[in-house]
Amino acid sequence: MTTSAKSRQELTERAAALVGLLRRNAARTEEDRQIAGENIEALAEAGLFGLTVPRRFGGHQTSVRTLVEVSAELGRGCGSTAWNTALFNICGWLVGLYPERAQCEVYGEDPGARACSVLTPGGTSRATGDGQVITGRWPFASGCLHAQWALLGIPLAGASGEPPERGLALVPTDELTVEDTWHTAGMRGTGSHTLLAEDVFVPAHRVLSVTGALRGEYPTEFTDEALYRAAFVPVLASVIVAPQPGLARGGMELVLESLAKGRPLSHTFYEQARQAPSVQMQLAEAAQLIDTAELHLLRAADEIDAWAASGRHMPLRERARVRMDSATVARRSREALDLLLNVHGAGSFAEANPLQRMWRDQEAASRHALTNPAISSEVYGRALLGIEEQVSALI
Repeated sequence: MTTSAKSRQELTERAAALVGLLRRNAARTEEDRQIAGENIEALAEAGLFGLTVPRRFGGHQTSVRTLVEVSAELGRGCGSTAWNTALFNICGWLVGLYPERAQCEVYGEDPGARACSVLTPGGTSRATGDGQVITGRWPFASGCLHAQWALLGIPLAGASGEPPERGLALVPTDELTVEDTWHTAGMRGTGSHTLLAEDVFVPAHRVLSVTGALRGEYPTEFTDEALYRAAFVPVLASVIVAPQPGLARGGMELVLESLAKGRPLSHTFYEQARQAPSVQMQLAEAAQLIDTAELHLLRAADEIDAWAASGRHMPLRERARVRMDSATVARRSREALDLLLNVHGAGSFAEANPLQRMWRDQEAASRHALTNPAISSEVYGRALLGIEEQVSALI
C-alpha cells in the first residue's frame, strides 16, 4: 500500500469512528439548526477539517479521492454534519488557490481556521486603488456559524466597458453579519444562513478571479502542489455530492437492522418481512444504486486527481463528464433511499424514526444547482457533440 493510500485509509477510518457520535447528535443538530458543538470538536480533533489545508500550515493536503471518501463516510452518521465538513474542506482547497499572503492571513495565527462560501455573485463591488469594496447579501452560506472566514462571489467590473468577470472575495466573518434565514425541510443543521456585507474592504490579494480559475489559472505561488492544480468546477461538484451515497448507505444500515429484528410485513402472510422476495429485490436494487453512485463519485475523484498530478488543465469534455457524474451520484443516492422507504413502510415518517430525516436531507442536498441532472446532461451532451456554445460557465 502506498503512503497516500495509507493516509486515505487512516483518514477514512477516523471518519468511520465518528459515525456513532454523529448519529446520536443528528436530531439535536437538526433541532438547533446548527452542527452540535460536540461534533465540531470531535471532527477538529480528528483533523477532518484540515483535509485540504496545505501541509505548510499543518494540514493534510490530501487528494480529492480521500476527501470524497471521508465525506461519504460521515454521511452515514449525519447529513448536515457531513455536508458542512465537505464544504469546509472545499473552502480549505479554495484558500489554497490564493496567493501566499492571503493563505498566511487565514492560517498563520490559526491553522484550524475554517471558511464558508457562496460562489454565486451577490451584491455589488467597486474597485479602489488596491482592492474592492463590497456590499450585498449572500444566502445559503453553509457552515457560516462555525467559520472564521467567508468566500463570497462578487462581480468584478471589466475595463473599457467589458462584461464583468466573476470574483471570489475572502473576508473575515467578523466583518460580516449573519441573517437567520435558514428554515427548511431538509439539511436544517447546516445553518446555511445569509451573510451581509456593508462597504467591506477586501484587499486585492484576497480577491480570486473565478473567470481565471475556470481556465485553470490560480494565483498560488506553490505550483508544485498538485492538489491546488485540480480543476475548479469538478472539485466543487464532486465534493458537494460526496455525503449523499453515505446518507443512502446509512439508510440501508437502518433498514437492515430493522429487518434483522424479524418485524412482519403488514397486511401479508409474511411473518418476517425479510422473507418476502419483494423486500429482497428492493434491497438489492437499492444496494446497487448506492454502489453505482459511489463508483461514479470515485471515478470522478480519481480523474480529477490524475489530471492535477499531470500538471495539465482538465479538458472540457472530461470536466463536463464530472458534472454528469456528480448529477448521477445525487440522483442514484436519492433513488436508493426512496426504495428503502418503500421497504421500511409508512413508519419511516414517524418523527422518532431517523429515516425520515435522512430522506429529507437527501431530498434537499441532491437538488443543489451545481448537480442539476437536466443541466448536467445538457452540458455533457454539448461537450460530446463538440458544440462550443454552452449553457453554463461552471464546467
